[in-house]
Amino acid sequence: MSLYDIPLRTLTGEPASLADHRGKALLVVNVASKCGLTPQYEGLERLQQRYADRGFTVLGFPSNQFAGQEPGTAEEIATFCSTTYGVSFPLFEKGDVNGAARQPLYAELTAVADAEGAAGDVQWNFEKFLIDAEGRVAGRFRPRTEPEAPELVAAIEAALPA
Repeated sequence: MSLYDIPLRTLTGEPASLADHRGKALLVVNVASKCGLTPQYEGLERLQQRYADRGFTVLGFPSNQFAGQEPGTAEEIATFCSTTYGVSFPLFEKGDVNGAARQPLYAELTAVADAEGAAGDVQWNFEKFLIDAEGRVAGRFRPRTEPEAPELVAAIEAALPA
């Protein structure tokens, strides 16, 4: 099964999949509104604005799995993201990224190793997975990697469609 085949739901509950973004480079990020890393939304939105017209999008996946830092309803999450950070990229249904109830997409993504060769569970909010325009995982960046870190920007540029 490809990543494009995994069923998803938007934050508003509509059926979706990564196939809706086929041919684009994607940055999948588990997000939270009440985390010390929440200001990363600013950098994620700047990446969205900078690269959207070149075939790129950020995809946000809220999770309340880390210290209860995403307690809100879908409506509260959407309002917070749009009014506080001007988020324009798609947000998906809140869910688990680790454990037995992890979302199927994250079951696939967490099998991928990071730059140090470590695969496995998401460490915290704002872990980033880069998917190239062919639907392959092209990189994994741990939570403290800022969205506009040189290594992440270089990886995004390399993953953009030709």
